[in-house]
Amino acid sequence: MKNLKVKTFIGFCLTFLFLINLFVVIAALIFGGWMWVTGAILLSIGQLALWDAYQKKHTILRNFPIVGRFRYLIESFRPKFIQYFEGELEGRPFNRRQRSVIYQRAKNVRDTVAFGMQSDPYSPGHEWIAHSIYPVKIKNPNLRVIVGLSNCRQPYDLSILNIGAMSYGALSKTAVQSLSEGAKKGGFAINTGEGGISPYHIEGGGDIIWQIGTGYFGCRTTEGKFDPILFRQNAGNPQVKMVELKLSQGAKPGHGGILPAIKNTNEIAAIRNVVPGVTVYSPGHHSAFSNAVEMLSFIDYLKLLSDYKPVGIKLCIGNKSEFEDLCAAMKKTNIYPDFITIDGSEGGTGAAPLEFTDHVGMPLLEALAFTSEMKRKYRIPSTVIASGRIITAFDILKAIAMGAEACYSARGMMMALGCIQALICDSGNCPVGITTQNKRLYRGIDIGDKRVRIANYHKNTLSAVVELMEACGYKSTSEVEARDFNRRLNRHQSMSLQDIYFSGVDLHSRDNSSRYTYLN
Repeated sequence: MKNLKVKTFIGFCLTFLFLINLFVVIAALIFGGWMWVTGAILLSIGQLALWDAYQKKHTILRNFPIVGRFRYLIESFRPKFIQYFEGELEGRPFNRRQRSVIYQRAKNVRDTVAFGMQSDPYSPGHEWIAHSIYPVKIKNPNLRVIVGLSNCRQPYDLSILNIGAMSYGALSKTAVQSLSEGAKKGGFAINTGEGGISPYHIEGGGDIIWQIGTGYFGCRTTEGKFDPILFRQNAGNPQVKMVELKLSQGAKPGHGGILPAIKNTNEIAAIRNVVPGVTVYSPGHHSAFSNAVEMLSFIDYLKLLSDYKPVGIKLCIGNKSEFEDLCAAMKKTNIYPDFITIDGSEGGTGAAPLEFTDHVGMPLLEALAFTSEMKRKYRIPSTVIASGRIITAFDILKAIAMGAEACYSARGMMMALGCIQALICDSGNCPVGITTQNKRLYRGIDIGDKRVRIANYHKNTLSAVVELMEACGYKSTSEVEARDFNRRLNRHQSMSLQDIYFSGVDLHSRDNSSRYTYLN
């Protein structure tokens, strides 16, 4: 009863202050004068202070009315402004130095640095590549790989750097179209993400890698099961060059996704073949198969339905025995995916539970090493694509040295598009209009300008790849080896990636069927 009386009294006071304040504001508008305006401001502050003092949700505001609000104000601005105050090597997941080189290459301006390295080459984790005293000149570098096994009727000539999986819905329409047009201009591919093929992927004209997740968006029945008729229709689009069956992603392996009802517009619902205006859940597992053999049969079915375009899988490796069982099943059934995308646990996402982002899944280099071992052991001919925090030429060549033949970059392409790493992708309020469906924000993206930046970033990064290869004496990407990449373990010891990840494996003895053979 006492609490009810207090609440009633506070409500009366707030209402009384509001009415007085309204009167003062009207008087200020009619009569003008600084006294009326000052009175309105002071009454507003008093009303807010009374509210803060008696609310119970925020202790800071209760103890420090008005003043405590500055904490929440500064906290809301922190993600957007922290980048302007951090050092060159600070910032996560990408530091200022890394972001700067992306922006410079995207804008096609000078990307050199002055006065030497800023990192400590003796600090644990520092990596470098061994150059040659006999550099070479590569006249016609081939930075592409043919994806498609012997039964593939429409193999695809894939660039070694492509746009990683990002769905329309997570990204705005202007962002997706800019990426697609940039891919077309630069001659590389864009992965749709599991959100399906949007009109903006198509209008952009870029080569499409259609990713199919557990929700089967774009090829699902009303019950959420796989629909072969819809799949055949979409897979038959000439822009669709490859199909990628997503088993898991590095940022949240084993965790399904959620399309909130507020984001499930009529347009997005039509693309994904779902009911608009309702929350749609992507389960953590596929309903079309439940074991390795069934999965491979499903992949074979997708090849048939797509008229034998390249069909592959994407996964973040977790349980090693399960991946080995899958490889053994490939050999037993003689059914192989045309490509295998390995996503490291350092991969990005718009939103994921902290535990999944920080503590689930295998990091990229370790996963590539294990994949390479399994490829050798079971003689798997599939092309390997690497994904996970790849943005520079060094990152690309390091992934190739570990067994990859091509790479995806998602966040690198986002930064080329204008991302400032504000770290609010899941809020719908992306300040540069990339990860939002707010028209006021995404209309700020000039597609004509951004497509050029995407193409520039790709072109200049591959130019840097060639320069690094020449400095190391490589004439082709097939010569890149893990023994030439080194990592500092402590201030007094370093090891090559070959010794760290491929103990007992000879990376120099190669044959036509496998990249690696074990030492006797």
